[in-house]
Amino acid sequence: MKKIIVSGSMAYDRIMNFSEKFSDHILPDKIHDLNVCFMVDGVTENYGGTAGNIAYALKLMGENPLISATIGSDHHKYFEWFEKNDISREGISIVKEELTAGAYITTDQTNNQITGFNPGAMKLSSELSFEDLVPEETLLLVAPGNLDDMVNYPKECKKRNIEYIFDPGQALPMLQAEDLVEVISGCKLLIVNDYEFNLIMDKSGLSKEQLLKLPQNTIITMGAKGSEIYEGQECNAVPSFTARQVVDPTGAGDSYRGGLLSGLVNGKDLKSCGIQGSVCASFAVECQGTQDYSFTADEFNQRLATL
Repeated sequence: MKKIIVSGSMAYDRIMNFSEKFSDHILPDKIHDLNVCFMVDGVTENYGGTAGNIAYALKLMGENPLISATIGSDHHKYFEWFEKNDISREGISIVKEELTAGAYITTDQTNNQITGFNPGAMKLSSELSFEDLVPEETLLLVAPGNLDDMVNYPKECKKRNIEYIFDPGQALPMLQAEDLVEVISGCKLLIVNDYEFNLIMDKSGLSKEQLLKLPQNTIITMGAKGSEIYEGQECNAVPSFTARQVVDPTGAGDSYRGGLLSGLVNGKDLKSCGIQGSVCASFAVECQGTQDYSFTADEFNQRLATL
């Protein structure tokens, strides 16, 4: 079985609610001279970041991934959480001069959001050592994180014949078109949502058919509508699975990736891997926060059997 390495971000998500409307406190004719303060009802802090979220999902699936990411001087609570959940911290680099990446999200009563994001430690490379990796035993997922890592790690994989999955996500607007084409070309799998797929086409100038020819395979996720799995130009549809309740869709995509990766390293075909991803994501949406859900093997298999 291959070792799964997840390259991406570690972050704290700090969520705040504003009980009124932002629009009632912002004067349209004073936008150029904005100085406002929103008194929030409180703040909740969640463990997040793409690498952290995907590793958490993989652990629920029975895997033991290695994380390649950076974390800041305020890492103690996150590491305690990982220890509680038996998730390895081996590949995580501590940057003592920076805080951990953090999202500060304020939502008003009409679900409008104002978000501030501090990249913090994510500004530095996780410095993954490729010298220690055995190509035949390694699968690397390149998820949103340090931008240099997102471009350079796939190049290293190509040099060393290491299989990698490219998952650009929210980093797409910051990546250059030529870098995207180079990184996507020849990767084992490109995984994006439908908006991101169209954004890549727009940035690169490629048609859908041309873009689908770059990676070996492509998965396009579509939220509650499920996902489309392209093996070459052939498309297979994968449905979503019904959750007991939908509380928060944030993190469902990372959960999908955890279920998917578990299937891949266990030798399942790509459609079956996508189905596993959909089941895993259905549990994630049932809870607030990206690492607050859980399931047993029996619960997972019971939901899988509803297909």
